[in-house]
Amino acid sequence: MTSIKKQSLLALLMLAVATAVAVGLYLRQPPAQIAHPEYKPVSVDVAVAVKESVQVEVQAQGTVGPLRESTLMAEVAGRIIEVSEHFLVGSFVAEGEVLLRIDPRDYQTDLLRAQSAVESAESTLAQERGRAEVALREWKKLPANSQRSPEARDLYLRKPQLELAEAQLLAAMADLNTARDRLERTIIKSPYSAVIRQKHSELGQFVGAGTKVAEVFSVDVAEVRLPIPQSRLNYLELPGIQGGGGSAVIDLYTDVSGEVKHWPATLHRTEGVYDERSRVLYAVARIEDPYALEHPEREPLRLGTFVNANIGGREFPGIVVLPRYVLRAGNLLWVVDENNILRNRKVTVLRTGGDRIFVSSGLNEGERISLTALDPSLSGARVEVNTSTPTDRLNQEGDALPSEATASNTGIAHKPTTAAVTP
Repeated sequence: MTSIKKQSLLALLMLAVATAVAVGLYLRQPPAQIAHPEYKPVSVDVAVAVKESVQVEVQAQGTVGPLRESTLMAEVAGRIIEVSEHFLVGSFVAEGEVLLRIDPRDYQTDLLRAQSAVESAESTLAQERGRAEVALREWKKLPANSQRSPEARDLYLRKPQLELAEAQLLAAMADLNTARDRLERTIIKSPYSAVIRQKHSELGQFVGAGTKVAEVFSVDVAEVRLPIPQSRLNYLELPGIQGGGGSAVIDLYTDVSGEVKHWPATLHRTEGVYDERSRVLYAVARIEDPYALEHPEREPLRLGTFVNANIGGREFPGIVVLPRYVLRAGNLLWVVDENNILRNRKVTVLRTGGDRIFVSSGLNEGERISLTALDPSLSGARVEVNTSTPTDRLNQEGDALPSEATASNTGIAHKPTTAAVTP
């Protein structure tokens, strides 16, 4: 019992000491201070809206094709006795150059016979004219009151015989022209400056009338069919169906293994009807001297090449040019107002491609657009402007663009500001 009392007294003593220490600490604690949270504005870079005139470029793609393409056929039958040294697939041939000759001996014989027939008809006609003159003198010696029918009079004066001789001469001359033409057709020439695409005949081969000899295509002018969707037509000044007014300059280019090559072209015409399957209107561009025959310093553009095209279009005034990455879903931009408060702004943009957007409405001159990507929850928050750059200088210098592409790839030039529209 004594030990239990001792333990109880010790426990009470320890409890009392702990209570006294706790009371002492409570009485000596410092007074509580309320701390207010400190707000730091978000630091942003802004672009000051400057309205510009923007020339729109529509981007398209197509394959280079010839302006003219012909299948040469033999017009007479015979054996090929001679071919040109340029009568090879892929060779250039000049306009009027002889490609091959067909054996002309049978046609030379026919020509001689036709010439002989003409001479014989001329002789017959001369004889009939002489007889007609003699008959006319005899007719004048007959009594004036002789009763004869008009038919008998014409027969006496040999008019039917004279008309027959004249008709025979005309027929002989027609045969002569035909024989001469058939002889000329034994020589097959290039109808224009061309490249031989395919051969269907060779030296020593017998060909008949209508036999394919070769396929050629012209090299003085080439064309590219460029599909333009309906939604892009208002960006261009297209020529009419009959051509004319094709002043739009087109930059054709290829990008093979990082090597970009350019060729100038002009918009010549539109095909006038929409393609039923793709619902596009084809515009036709023309390239002068595609094989650089007259300009050897230029790079040749071979037919069949797949090319990209930047078509120069209309100018749109009052456009604000911004980096594409600042545009958010729903055509929304962050705009910093005069109190440095962040505001959501819905804008209208031209439907273009490339790394820039072209705002046509929704921004006023001098308004500040945030170039810093921000969380949507910050709408209405105060921000601190770090740097401020006019949009026209931003466009020229390419500041704040995350990945600036070359003008050849995006269709954006800086001479005036240009928008590239991709179908």
